[in-house]
Amino acid sequence: MPVSPKKKITKENNFNYKTNFPSPLERVRVSWKPGTMIYPLPAVMISCGETEEEYNIITISWVGTICTNPAMCYISVRPERHSYEIIKRTGEFVINLTNEELARATDWCGVRSGKDYNKFREMELTPAAAEKIKAPIIAEAPICIECKVREIIPLGSHDMFITEVVNVQADARYIDKKTDKFDMQKAKLIAYSHGHYYKLGEEIGRFGWTVRKKPAP
Repeated sequence: MPVSPKKKITKENNFNYKTNFPSPLERVRVSWKPGTMIYPLPAVMISCGETEEEYNIITISWVGTICTNPAMCYISVRPERHSYEIIKRTGEFVINLTNEELARATDWCGVRSGKDYNKFREMELTPAAAEKIKAPIIAEAPICIECKVREIIPLGSHDMFITEVVNVQADARYIDKKTDKFDMQKAKLIAYSHGHYYKLGEEIGRFGWTVRKKPAP
């Protein structure tokens, strides 16, 4: 029995886009050596330390969500990084999301060592009190995720810190007053991909929109 061709989507829930996939015969694929080609990634600043003298910032892209309930995240850090020993000893840190206003600080904190610089002072960032841990938040960050380390897994070039989220602080400027949700477009978050920083684009869909019934005319 012949297989019927797939229908092309033209309009769904006010998001207008058309599929334009090449045929299997037109596709050309290239094999690369094994690598972490997951594009793009968050560009976050991790703040850590228990005292003002120890406070430090490290920029990381190996970061993500691993569980909803309890809320858990991870970061992966090279053991030779200055912040590694601070995080390992204190067992806590803050994941600070970054935006276009913080792009310069995000890059600078990723290429300078806390052994040589006070990164808060150099980048004119403000260490502010977290609510549940001793590590500081970066006051200028749109979202600050307070984390406690639950497990450290040596992997190779990096060690993975598995953490539980104990509190989240959000900048009220970026909260939609109508929905009480974080407005990503207003916050102008940035992403990272193998040596390059990017602005985030416009919304093209919402979870479940492909199966949601259209409102009656």
